[in-house]
Amino acid sequence: MSFASGTRRSLLLAATILIPTSFAAQAETAAPAPPSAQAKWTDAVTFGLQFEGGIIGNPASPRNGINFGQSFTDKSNDFQFNQALATITRPLDPKATGYDFGFKLQALGGTDARYTRWTYFGQGQSSTRFQGDIVEANVLLHTPWLTEGGIDFKAGMYSTPMGAETIDPSTNSFYSKSYIFNFGLPFKHTGALMTAHVTPLVDLYAGIDTGVNTTIGIGTGDNNGSAAFMAGIGLNLMGGDLTVLALTHIGPENPARGPGAVQDANKYNREIADIVVTWKATGSLTLITELNYIHDNNPFITTANGSPANGASAWGLAQYFGYSITDTTTLNARLEVFSDSKNFFVAAFPGNNAFNAAQSGYALTNAYSVTGNGGTTYGAITVGATYKPSMEFLPMAATLLIRPELRYDTSLNGRKPFNGGKDTGAFTLGTDFVLTF
Repeated sequence: MSFASGTRRSLLLAATILIPTSFAAQAETAAPAPPSAQAKWTDAVTFGLQFEGGIIGNPASPRNGINFGQSFTDKSNDFQFNQALATITRPLDPKATGYDFGFKLQALGGTDARYTRWTYFGQGQSSTRFQGDIVEANVLLHTPWLTEGGIDFKAGMYSTPMGAETIDPSTNSFYSKSYIFNFGLPFKHTGALMTAHVTPLVDLYAGIDTGVNTTIGIGTGDNNGSAAFMAGIGLNLMGGDLTVLALTHIGPENPARGPGAVQDANKYNREIADIVVTWKATGSLTLITELNYIHDNNPFITTANGSPANGASAWGLAQYFGYSITDTTTLNARLEVFSDSKNFFVAAFPGNNAFNAAQSGYALTNAYSVTGNGGTTYGAITVGATYKPSMEFLPMAATLLIRPELRYDTSLNGRKPFNGGKDTGAFTLGTDFVLTF
């Protein structure tokens, strides 16, 4: 046998051994990992518990104890346990391409419930400042229908999508709320709301509900017998750095029954329009601009003082500035103007049940507004900070927010609504904490 023949035979033998071994090694390294267990619908269900408390100090110590122009923070020089907020929710998957289902249940206990309660809800709670409320109880549905991003549906009881501020304090910049939030917008609705994601840039809103802060049943949940509707548009621009949300809500809102019933309440609409523009100008600076208009067509309405309003209008402008100086500290400012043409919308409700009674059609015994219907234009400047310290010492807590603020309210047309009706302006200094688990 020649050397060449022996060499060829050796090479063939080596190939016979090495090639299968090589393929086996490649097959072993390239084998796909076994598929992970499919996510369950319940995996997205979350539970949350949040607490808020704080104090708004007023150096003038008003005789009536009221910070006029404020609702949730209306008690001066007195600590408030505003909220214990419990939430269980299964939100819709924002990346869902098919059908998806969810829900939200949210209950609140605290002094804020004096204002958030549905009409007629919990009348027996009026003797105490600490009250209870159901903020949300709704079901959610995402469908792949008609539009590029599908259509979302919400049905039940839910917080209003209108406005720059929310009942949930953790999403706000300040402890005290704006005039627009307090007096120019609904807090909640009962009904159904549709959001159509027409394109990544455009969302359309449409819905029908029982009205402002009302549920179902004339005289038991709704203060009148007419429905209301909501419509609007949302824009998502500059890769999400610039958003616009413009919504309108129209329907009768005055009580048709009870000692405080308004003549022909079902016939006359209250029209509310609100636009919120949010611009993340830089990685640190966020600017929010809100425009608001509200008008009640009923010619028979009266102010909290009993003066005839003969229909009423108000408009507001709020500008927010937020600048993050560190990962834990953000500086905030809010500038406001709110003009109430007949002194109908801006009012104080010292009694624990006064605000709910006013909406539900009960006679007002201790609510008040600026005397006369010549109108008052309010201005306010609020500056503060949000401090979010490390919570390593309490691992169970997700976040802690501490928000000191200094606020100055004034009448821009010489009226004296503040400090018990004796001053054209008022300074308040406050702080709160928001602890979220």
